Order: sequence, then C-alpha cells, then structure tokens
Amino acid sequence: MIPESFIQDLLARVDVVDIVGRYVQLRKGGANLLGLCPFHNEKSPSFTVSPTKQFYHCFGCGAHGSAITFLMEHTGASFPDAVRTLAGSVGMTVPEENRSPRQQQESARRKAEESRHTQVLDAAQAHYLKQLRASPAAIRYLKQRGLTGEIAAHFGLGWSGTDRHGLSQVFPSYEDPVLVESGLVIESEDGRRYDRFRERIMFPIRNVRGSLIGFGGRIIGKGEPKYLNSPETPLFSKGHELYGLWEARQSIRQEGQVIVVEGYMDVVGLAQQGIANAVATLGTATTPDHVKKLLRTSDKVIFSFDGDGAGRRAAWRALQACLPVLRDDIAIRFLFLPSEHDPDSYVRELGAEAFRACLGDAVALSRFLLDELGSRHNMDEAEGRASCLHEAKPLLAAIPECALRVQIEREMAKLVQLTPEEMAQVLAQQPAKPFAPGPRPGEGAQAAGQGPGQAAGHDAGPPDMGHDFGGHDFHDIPADESDYADYGHFPSRDGESPGAAAAYPGRQEWKGKGDWKGKSDWKGGKGDWKGGKGGWKGRRDDVGGFEGRRTMPSLAKRLLGLLLAHPELVDSMGDQQLEVIDHGPHLGLVRDLIMLAQSSGARHVGALLEAADPDSDLATVLKGLRADILSQEDLPDPQTEWDDALRRIEFDAARSEMTRLAASGLATEEARKRYLELSSRLTVLKGAGIR
Repeated sequence: MIPESFIQDLLARVDVVDIVGRYVQLRKGGANLLGLCPFHNEKSPSFTVSPTKQFYHCFGCGAHGSAITFLMEHTGASFPDAVRTLAGSVGMTVPEENRSPRQQQESARRKAEESRHTQVLDAAQAHYLKQLRASPAAIRYLKQRGLTGEIAAHFGLGWSGTDRHGLSQVFPSYEDPVLVESGLVIESEDGRRYDRFRERIMFPIRNVRGSLIGFGGRIIGKGEPKYLNSPETPLFSKGHELYGLWEARQSIRQEGQVIVVEGYMDVVGLAQQGIANAVATLGTATTPDHVKKLLRTSDKVIFSFDGDGAGRRAAWRALQACLPVLRDDIAIRFLFLPSEHDPDSYVRELGAEAFRACLGDAVALSRFLLDELGSRHNMDEAEGRASCLHEAKPLLAAIPECALRVQIEREMAKLVQLTPEEMAQVLAQQPAKPFAPGPRPGEGAQAAGQGPGQAAGHDAGPPDMGHDFGGHDFHDIPADESDYADYGHFPSRDGESPGAAAAYPGRQEWKGKGDWKGKSDWKGGKGDWKGGKGGWKGRRDDVGGFEGRRTMPSLAKRLLGLLLAHPELVDSMGDQQLEVIDHGPHLGLVRDLIMLAQSSGARHVGALLEAADPDSDLATVLKGLRADILSQEDLPDPQTEWDDALRRIEFDAARSEMTRLAASGLATEEARKRYLELSSRLTVLKGAGIR
C-alpha cells in the first residue's frame, strides 16, 4: 500500500505538462496548453493542460486527471506502475510499507517468473504471425469470414500450424518447464510433450496494459473443441480477463459505452464493420470481476449475446454478476438478437447501422430482471406471484442500497400486486438466502431457498460481496462451455476433472467441510471468547461481531482464510489497519482473530484453537477452516491481496460517510472539510483500481 503522503509529495514534484508532453504535441493557449486529445479522435484541439492546477481536461470526451491518471489511462499502466514511473523520473523511491525481506524476495521471484512467461508468449506470438503469412488455407478462412489484413494485423491474428511440435522450432529447449506453465505445451502422463494449439487461428489475449497473457484458438476444420483457451497460468485467469479490451480502449472512450459479446470472432467481426468498442468473455460465464473491469472503462455496458437459449442463459448469469456492483450512475443493458444470429453474423448480413439500431433498443437490466422473473411464474394466481417474489428476494438483497434498488423493488411490488409498504414488510420478514446460481431461463421456477441472491449477514440489507482474491467469487457459476474447453488446468483439491472447479493455486474456492457450514449451523453458544491466557475477551458486536446461526459474509470468509493461510500478515499489522477493519461490516471475527494472534503469539491454526475460547464463534470458524487451510498452497503475494482488501473496505466506508455528510447539507465548516478529505482519499483509492 503506497502511503497517500508519498503520492501527494510525488505530484508536487512532477510537472503534468512534461508528462503529457511526451505523448501529446502541446501549444500555448493563454494560461493553459492545448493539444489534440489522445483519448478520442478530434480535428480541432479541445484537450487542455493546466500548469498551475496540475491537471489535464478534455472538453470533448471529458477525460480529466493528474499526471498519474494520464499514465494509467494513456499507457494502460497500473496505479503502482504509474507511481513508480513518475517517482523514477524525479529520483524518488517508492516506499515499500510493511514488507518483510521474505515478502520482498517473493515479490521479486514472482515478477521474474511473470517476465519469463511474457517472453515465452511473445516468442510464440511471433511464430504464429509468421505461420499465418505462410498458410493460404488460414488466410482463405479469414477472408471467408470477411476480415481484411488490416483488421487481422490490428488484433495480431496468427496461425498455429499443424505440426504437433511446431514450437520446437522456436524454443531451443522444448523440455523447458515454462512452456507447460505458460500453457503453450501439454505434457502427457507418460512424459511426452506436444503443442496445445494446432490447426487453429490464434487470437492473442492481452491485459489492460497491453501485455500478452494468453491465447485463444479457433479450429478452422472439423474437430473439437471449436474454441480452445490457454489454461489458468500465473498471468492468465479467464474469470478476470476480457478479450479485446486493450484493442478497444480508445473506441470505448469515444463511443461512451462498451459492448460485451461471447466470442473472439464477434469482437473481430464487429471491429471489421467499424464497431470497435466490443469485448468478449473467454468461454466462461461473466463474473463480478469482469463487471468491475468493464465499469472502469465505461459507465454504460451493453451485453449482446447470441439470440438462442444459450445466449439468454449467458445473459442471466451476467445479470447475476452485475447485481452486487449496481450504482445509480451506471447503465447496464441487454441486447437479444434474433435466434439465428450472433453479433458477427448479424453485422455481416445486415450491416453496422442495423446493429447500432439494435443497440439503441437494448433492454435495461431492471426490465430484463423483472420480465425474466415474471415469465417463470403464473402471475395470474396468488401462488405464482408469491413464488416469483420468493425467487426475487435474494436477487434484490444482492443489490447495494441505492435509488435503483428502490425503483426495482417498487416495480417488483407492482408485478406481484403489492403496495410498496407491503413489499417492504415482506422483504424484511426473512433475510435472503445465500447467493447461489439460479435455474437458467426456461428451466422452470427454482427450488425454495436456492435463489440467486447473497446472504444479508446481520440484517436484511444488501450483502458485502467482498473483494475477490484471485479470480473467482465463492459462488462462481460454471460456464456453459459447449464450444469452449480449457485443458491443462491445475488439478482441483477434490480430484475433480479440469473445469470450472479447477483453479490456479491461490484461486481456490473454499469448499472443505460443507462449504463453510461445518457441523450443521454456526453455534453461537456463549459467544464470548478470550485471547491469550485469559487476558482479553469480548464479542465486539459494535465492530461487526459475528452471531451464531448467521451466514458469514464472503469478505469476512476471505480475510479469515487469508490470515490463517498466511499468519505472517499479523506480524506487520498496526492500529491503522485495525481501524480500517473496524469500518467494514461484519468483520468482527477478523479483528478478533488478529487480536487473538497478537496477544497469544499463536500463528498455526491448531495453536489458535487452543488459545481461543472453545465455546466462541471464532473457535467454530477455526475448526471448520482447519482442513482447508492445511491443504492450501500459498498465494503469490498475500500482502498485496490483504492490502487490496483493506483498500476496498476503506473505499466503501469513505463513500458511505460522504453520502451521510451530503445528506446533512454540509452545514458546518468541519463537515465540508471532512467531505473534501474523503473525496481526495477516494481519488487515490480509485487510482489504485478500486471502484
């Protein structure tokens, strides 16, 4: 976590004019400097840089920010990378807070590993490009799909060749373990190796910084699977990444919206017709991480899936992933094409303008949600309306408190023929069940108690979905991968075949004994616990102490799991971090565990169990987690995961406090000062990727 004081000192030392001037030709225009905006196409300059205020602003597209923001937006650098670049330019060293020598060594090892993987992928990409130029069959296929050489070059399309050992021509040592680790080569059980991708058009997959992280391959002849992705690797997680996001970044800003489609060819086909602001999920269901990444690029997202039943199922999953991150200042819509079309075929047959017209008719998320729920039940009878509301409750509970949630609840009340007051009473009667995948559209009403919502924790309010450590929510929805396959995943802990449950180490789902159910329910008992040798006890309900027989919010689960798997995190924890945890809802057990570990000196799960009161909720949690923790492999960088979670907690707390202050009218100077402090802090946190 980079200290805010360092950020402010850095911005005071760098000159935004110098930074922007490296990329944009600027000329004097009064007190400011003018230039053509690098974030959208324009012929007359509307982009200004202020030397006195040290920010840039475009009156055309609204781009605005500091020197750090400019590097992030223009070069795709992450917040830490942008800070380090600027710091290096003025001779400053970014402080590494709370990082032990072991952690620094692990970080350096991980960076070296990622660099090696990137080099291997870049070499393979050069090979695939060379193979395409030499393959008339592959070129003919691309032309048949209506693609020009220009668009193929823009996306870096290549050809894998047909040789089972084609990459042996590229790498002197075909036995290099990195070839398997990076997903380019498969090693069979008998030790023989062969190329993963053969007879396939190759689609390089890049991250938001433009670095190559994996490949997708589309077979051009007969064979299965039709599409093949790189497996999960240290660089690539399909639950995090979106194909085409790097290539589409400028068009997304220019169009003011991002279109989400299902396949590589949809993205490339739309770009060929001039619709270059499309991205695609990578053969998996849309995840909350996908949605967060999309909303960082634009506040308007349109999901455009195939018009068949599978497309509607994919849209429903996407809707579920969107619910926990809904806000009043974003717009999420769904476009359903005719059943015989996907976006690529539609735009090739009917043209770009017809597709753009369809985008204008896309259905709002709220309307899709209500219409889909209504279609699953007989709304002409009381039983059907009651069943519809039962299914809707966990979905509504997953939406954060905002005006949109109120609007959807009122529309739902009309649908089930209740007054708003009656609706509120019904929703308050019983907390929603934990979030779980609901049945797919057309498969009938779901069983009682299995609605696709999220546990409400201590109250009937919205859940804290928490921050995703490494790629998958605890209730990730398995992909409908009839046309996609991923081979070579790391084996799951339960010995399952590779698939949605397989995970790269550090991205495991918590399953263990009953998926956090332990022995039947959480038993509150006396509830109190004592740390050390009778030294400290108390529930701390005031900071979100956990009560028995309640569903634990996923953020609390993840933080507890992270602490237990990496107890060294406790050693570097101070009052400031504990204060941040105090602001997070339902995190009392997390604080309790930290205090117990610090007061008793215990670091192993078994030792912590001995130190904890056997009747406490904490002891129950430790017993339920013990087997899981012992079977885990280390995360690549647990300190970074922890710091990221704290930033999320701090961000949510600051935003809530700002809302309360604004509601009070900012009547006092103290309130106005506090509001500005919080606003400044939110800007820093947003720069770190928190939204």
